[in-house]
Amino acid sequence: MATSAEWHESYAKMSEAALDFSRAVKSLQEELEAVDWYNQRAEATGDPQLRRILLHNRNEEIEHAMMALEYLRRSNPVFNEHMRTYLFTSGDITEIEAAAEQVPGKDPL
Repeated sequence: MATSAEWHESYAKMSEAALDFSRAVKSLQEELEAVDWYNQRAEATGDPQLRRILLHNRNEEIEHAMMALEYLRRSNPVFNEHMRTYLFTSGDITEIEAAAEQVPGKDPL
């Protein structure tokens, strides 16, 4: 079974841009997985010092994930568009989507 850690298509047939995009996605996945692991460990431990260390490590991984996400935004116009629609907003996310889809002249994705 193929996983996201493997190439689904022939490496030789992909452009450098496609390879870098995949590398960034994989890195983002790995960072988010590490965030989850550190968060679970921090929640589970009864040792306050260890909890602080684990939360510190979790927060470092969040920083790394955001750097990868920003790379994806800068390198892919669809990421850029959706991030500008949804991030740093308030209110119901599905209502934001509905409003964004009703914008006249907006191309469907």
